[in-house]
Amino acid sequence: MGRAFEFRKARKMKRWSAMSKAFTRIGKDIVMAVKEGGPDPASNSRLRAVIQNAKSVNMPKDNVERAIKKASDKDQSDYKEVLFEGYAPHGIAILVETATDNNNRTVANIRSYFNKCDGNLGTSGSVEFMFDHTCNFRINGEGLDPEELELEFIDFGAEEVFQDEDGILIYAPFGSFGAIQKELENREIEILSSGFERIPQVTKKLTPEQVADVEKLLEKIEEDDDVQNAYHTMEESATEE
Repeated sequence: MGRAFEFRKARKMKRWSAMSKAFTRIGKDIVMAVKEGGPDPASNSRLRAVIQNAKSVNMPKDNVERAIKKASDKDQSDYKEVLFEGYAPHGIAILVETATDNNNRTVANIRSYFNKCDGNLGTSGSVEFMFDHTCNFRINGEGLDPEELELEFIDFGAEEVFQDEDGILIYAPFGSFGAIQKELENREIEILSSGFERIPQVTKKLTPEQVADVEKLLEKIEEDDDVQNAYHTMEESATEE
């Protein structure tokens, strides 16, 4: 198993931990997808992917339809995706993905979290290079062999394919998302969820006291409504919660 497998195992149950937060994130993803490609999932591959993710977190169908209708309203403000980079205490790099309709508010909030927790908000490009930007798909693995699937999807960019209790996971570079999504749909393989992650190239082991310092900052960041995801270079335990 490779880095993607270990990363996924370590983060299991941490992402989308609060249902209300998950729905907020999905709602913003719907707005951005509709603004980019229109409200029809049949012709909007990004929207199809978001709807799959909504199902994976048990977001009611009515909520999804309302969000699509709201996103189609010309008065609905758009969300801009903004990346923040910085350092937590003890030299841990942090990468924060946000979706905001008020960049000034988001910048002020993120900077305040770093300042209050003895961190340092950096400039663009200061830590992004420490992470591999990847895409992933969770598919219905019934009747499929992960090893055969990996060989077949290498040509479409797949780098890791592995099985877990919830299906088969495919990891690939960020730029391979469209090609893999299209091939899965062509083969009528059910996509349960999909998305993007940033996997740290190198992680740093900390003492329990140091971990607490970093987690204090991460908690503040992840509680912010504008934050979609936060990634770091702190070594995490691979034990499942």
